[in-house]
Amino acid sequence: MLSVLSYGRLVARAVIGGLSQTDSRDYSLVSASFGYGKDFRKGIFKKGMCYGDDACFIARHRSADVLGVADGVGGWRDYGVDPSQFSATLMRTCERLVKEGRFVPSNPVGILTTSYYELLQNKVPLLGSSTACIVVLDRQSHRLHTANLGDSGFLVVRGGEVVHRSDEQQHYFNTPFQLSIAPPEAEGSVLSDSPEAADSSSFDVQLGDIILTATDGLFDNMPDYMILQELKKLKYTNYESIQQTAKSIAEQAHVLAYDPNYMSPFAQFANDNGLNVRGGKPDDITVLLSIVAEYTD
Repeated sequence: MLSVLSYGRLVARAVIGGLSQTDSRDYSLVSASFGYGKDFRKGIFKKGMCYGDDACFIARHRSADVLGVADGVGGWRDYGVDPSQFSATLMRTCERLVKEGRFVPSNPVGILTTSYYELLQNKVPLLGSSTACIVVLDRQSHRLHTANLGDSGFLVVRGGEVVHRSDEQQHYFNTPFQLSIAPPEAEGSVLSDSPEAADSSSFDVQLGDIILTATDGLFDNMPDYMILQELKKLKYTNYESIQQTAKSIAEQAHVLAYDPNYMSPFAQFANDNGLNVRGGKPDDITVLLSIVAEYTD
């Protein structure tokens, strides 16, 4: 049915819930992905790590593990532009930079910036907009460095609680910060933020910490407590267990997105902004689920 992708089958010598310790061992991430395109029910699934207009990547380099998600802005479809092309190209470019070692682990904004400016310099114009979230684990320092532009994001869970998370960036209701490339005649009239505007953070992780990185299709349909309930079912640190949990979370969000009677986080936010809205929010959903483990080559 849907493709579930990971990078590496590392042996995780960690206990879920986190262990507080200082050591010289390198850390790494055991990661899996799962998602749904909004058009999944029509049987439409794009190749690669793309779910609808969402895109993502999982990459490794000798110094770091790097994850990314991006959500193409669907409004471009009204102008004959495929929104998935921008997000997918952005994530592929980020992945290539990581694999080539053209990044600094402590500067995920730099990955986003370099990738975006490569897109701007393409000989063939690429039009579109996208949010983006980049997560980097520095293996030696055990620090998680992040950059988030817009309303995708991440959670770090330890001992069943959220101990660190991204901050959502919105210009106004349902209008997130976004990277954009517009045709010359539309420049200035299309919302476009600088990659340097991304919210960045650094956080010390522990063995067994769970990192969930996702597009807004997850967070708009599942509140924290529901996500944490699903994560409590993750009892093992092997790839297969992580894959199954990522799938379970994405499936639940997908079902809730089409429930007209469910008061979703998106509906609650809409009501807070004076709109009488109820139900889930049908959207593309991408979930990357990772566990911090001891690195094994």
